[in-house]
Amino acid sequence: MRALHRASEPDVLKPLLKRARLTLESQDRVMDTASELLADLRAAQSRGWVNQFLQEYRLNTSEGVALLSLAEAFLRVPDPETADLLIADKLGEADWRAHRGKSTSLLVNSATWGLVVGRALVGEGAKEHGGALKRLIGRAGEPFVRQAVGAAMKMMGEIFVMGRTIDEATRRMARSEHRGFTASFDMLGEAARTHEDAGRYFRSYTDAVAAVGRKASAGHSISVKLSALHSRYEVARWDECVPALTEMLEALAVQAAGAGIALTVDAEESERLEMSLDIIGAVAGLPQLSGWDGFGMAVQAYGKRARPVVAWANERGRLMNVRLVKGAYWDSEIKRTQVEGLSDYPLFTRKAATDVSYLAVARDMLDAEHIRPAFASHNALTVATIVEWAGNSRDFEFQRLHGMGDGLYERLVRERGYHTRIYAPVGGHRDLLAYLVRRLLENGANSSFVHQLADTRLTEADILADPVAKIAAVGGARHPSIPLPRDLFGARRNSEGLDLSDRKVLARTVDAVRAPHPDLTARTIEMPTAAVAQAIGQAHAAFPVWNANGVEQRAATLERLADLLEEHRDELMALCVQEAFKTIPDAIGEVREAADFCRYYATQARGLMAPVELPGPTGERNVLRLEGRGVWATVAPWNFPLAIFLGQCAAALVTGNTVVAKPAPQTPRIAAAAVALAHRAGVPADALTLAPGGPEVGAALVADARVAGVAFTGSTATAKKIARALLADDARPIVPLIAETGGINAMIVDSTALPEQVVADVVASAFRSAGQRCSALRLLLVQEEVADTVLHMLAGAMETLIVGDPGDPATDVGPVIDRAAYNRLMGYRASVEGKWVKTIGVPEHGLFVPPTLIRLDTIEALTQEWFGPLLHVATWPAGQLSETISQVNAKGFGLTMGLHSRIARAAEVAEAQAAVGNLYVNRSMIGAVVGSQPFGGEWLSGTGPKAGGPHYLARFCVERHVSVDTTSAGGNATLLSLDEGGI
Repeated sequence: MRALHRASEPDVLKPLLKRARLTLESQDRVMDTASELLADLRAAQSRGWVNQFLQEYRLNTSEGVALLSLAEAFLRVPDPETADLLIADKLGEADWRAHRGKSTSLLVNSATWGLVVGRALVGEGAKEHGGALKRLIGRAGEPFVRQAVGAAMKMMGEIFVMGRTIDEATRRMARSEHRGFTASFDMLGEAARTHEDAGRYFRSYTDAVAAVGRKASAGHSISVKLSALHSRYEVARWDECVPALTEMLEALAVQAAGAGIALTVDAEESERLEMSLDIIGAVAGLPQLSGWDGFGMAVQAYGKRARPVVAWANERGRLMNVRLVKGAYWDSEIKRTQVEGLSDYPLFTRKAATDVSYLAVARDMLDAEHIRPAFASHNALTVATIVEWAGNSRDFEFQRLHGMGDGLYERLVRERGYHTRIYAPVGGHRDLLAYLVRRLLENGANSSFVHQLADTRLTEADILADPVAKIAAVGGARHPSIPLPRDLFGARRNSEGLDLSDRKVLARTVDAVRAPHPDLTARTIEMPTAAVAQAIGQAHAAFPVWNANGVEQRAATLERLADLLEEHRDELMALCVQEAFKTIPDAIGEVREAADFCRYYATQARGLMAPVELPGPTGERNVLRLEGRGVWATVAPWNFPLAIFLGQCAAALVTGNTVVAKPAPQTPRIAAAAVALAHRAGVPADALTLAPGGPEVGAALVADARVAGVAFTGSTATAKKIARALLADDARPIVPLIAETGGINAMIVDSTALPEQVVADVVASAFRSAGQRCSALRLLLVQEEVADTVLHMLAGAMETLIVGDPGDPATDVGPVIDRAAYNRLMGYRASVEGKWVKTIGVPEHGLFVPPTLIRLDTIEALTQEWFGPLLHVATWPAGQLSETISQVNAKGFGLTMGLHSRIARAAEVAEAQAAVGNLYVNRSMIGAVVGSQPFGGEWLSGTGPKAGGPHYLARFCVERHVSVDTTSAGGNATLLSLDEGGI
């Protein structure tokens, strides 16, 4: 199973193709059955107005996307003003008129007309009409549209959700349209973010088991999502969450067995697979459940490990119900793999490959001795193939989603005796949003069977094309538009990450970062002030040779350095954990970012420093080139002691400069290790010199007139001191200063934002790295109407944080960097104790500052940056986004800002108005990626240009231009030799 996790896609598919292939004699029978099912599906799709509505507004249209966005957000918006803005945003930009009268359904055409009118009332159309319409809007327009949209969203909820409560859902299943079908009820909800969430979801499951058990003869069952039962269902918390979840699942299973109903554990993200198998295996082996055949699990066919997981289930020593699904987290799995720089994807990148896997695994399940299969599919060809392979057997079931796939199974159930179960979500309208979006996205994807069914351009042969033939034709190759993470940036190789969801990798990494490091027991590293001048002199003498080496040689040296960084990742991570108190994920990120800086600047320099021939009059040659300036002093911070330290050095070196590099006094050994690797990579010792020490070393560095430039990251106050020092000597040339400083970074949240997403991003942005990032969130601004909800959830999420040893993989928040920082933060924290909204406990010994949420009366009350895990929160009124951004701008800092909103216009306002270097919309505010998110601020937050961006290197260079008169020796030969121009 482990070997397949991130194996090559063609290698994984080779045996699956063989297993999934139909014999020649069975192909015709399968196609005949599939054609019949397809006809039934199409008939059902044409009958229901909802189906026709979804066909008219598919997700490959801007109107479909607008409606989906509206459905996702509208019902959670409590205030009418923001609700109206959301409606105007989603209805106002789309071309609803293009859909008028296009459907065969009168209801769909009526709904389209309503959208046209709605756009006129709240969108741009309102501006195009005269006074009568304006008066109509003033009297009833927006409230009317708001009520209509609310009703429509609730109607969609009833279509895709079986009931708001389990009792309502069981009553609905008893209706005539569900005759012959059973249900698996799933209690809706996002993964638990707090202990309170987990407790509530557990109670909802026990209530559901009790309710379904009261009518056990109906044959319905319950589906359980483990992530809803524990707020930290993560591999790093294995020892905490696996026993707790095992205990809860045992309680539910014992209850279900006693009630005589079945219980299935849903599948989730790939990193949770091994944990789920431990939990499921423990419960499956309980003696008190030995006589109960209702226990089961779901398996996702898009995962490369699907076959061995089924084999594992078959070996449990009991009958296991196994539900085979295509998979529900495909897009997020792809992105996570790319973001973390992992070796390969844990799933297939082509839809047809997933279909091949599904068929191969289905065949295994039909042959398995101890598995009762359940095949969840809306694909007519898949269903027909399983019918063929099963022969006369009925000892299995099909499954479909409630609200989708109508028509596919009715004939099979009512005329041919197949058992089909409806996967039936249960929950309130607010709970349905994330589920609804996921279902519609899956079925609206271009490659999905449901989407293809609605596409009139596709023939029956297109829709029922054999996935085995498709994948065999491309040799099982990965999708060409989904590169491996290492190839994400084209010619520049992406840095390598570590898969910490692999328990063996995690254990090896923990051992590596905890290993005693000899450098940390050595004497203090500090350069005497008198030695600074000597280091500068050596660098000054080395500059002409290093600059003359040429950009290709310098770039190749940086690329060798990047390779060495990855080769020595373990020891560098250990230094980051032990000297800088980085947590393990942060230490990985540190090494990766340093390697990315080296490779990115190498690539950039090759293009930037190539001579450029400029246009001019005939008989003249004009060439512009860039050269190094001379000696650069780099002054790096302790919070990114490897990445920023090396990023500054790499930029200066690759552009032909020599460097005297001063690390922060708290983290000199990390810098020493980096410099040693740079020398091994080929940077001459005199071209890169380490100058460790305190402020006096930095002062001596920047005061030396031989220093031709300074790159600094740190506090605004220190940056100003450096700027003044560079101007103190009137005889000294004016030299550049690149400064990246701090900020009062704000995140603005409106009432359309998803609270669960907001809370996850706030916790990461404010408390990861103990809040010791330049980009960290300092000021959370929540719209008044949702502030209580968001802050209650945030307080609960804070309770799940572990503060402690940064070398422990379970730790979320480590200590702050030194005693001075600790005293400063704790002194301020004590001074505002009366305004604490939430704080949590920390270890008694150590420099641990408790993560604390502090309430402010006004936005203006926060006047300075507090560099630690202290988060301030204030509120803002609906409709005042622009004014709120202006208040943040007025603080004078301009580093990062965040916005959480489902209103596209809000993002446009923020983009146009926010005076910050980095704006993050609907995501966390930390973790800028080299080459993708160039980082740096403005005003009090820095000078620019942005590190890791296309304009950074030019600041390290001088521009030199040469103009040559090519006619000085006898005239303009080129001009005189021209032909007659084609005549």
